[in-house]
Amino acid sequence: EQLDHLGDDADDQEIRSLVSETAGASFEARDARRHVDVMAKHRAHVAEEIASLEVRQDELLDRM
Repeated sequence: EQLDHLGDDADDQEIRSLVSETAGASFEARDARRHVDVMAKHRAHVAEEIASLEVRQDELLDRM
């Protein structure tokens, strides 16, 4: 949900940068998009880690 909000904010920043045509607005739009990309990458990493831990947990429970 937070990632969706950040994506929407980045889209808004991009539209503002196109309308205002200033370097500052363009920088803010690129920065917002980078932030979304970093958060998406982090989310994917966390999801992979959770899946790996669930597999490990299942293996340990099977040993019991």
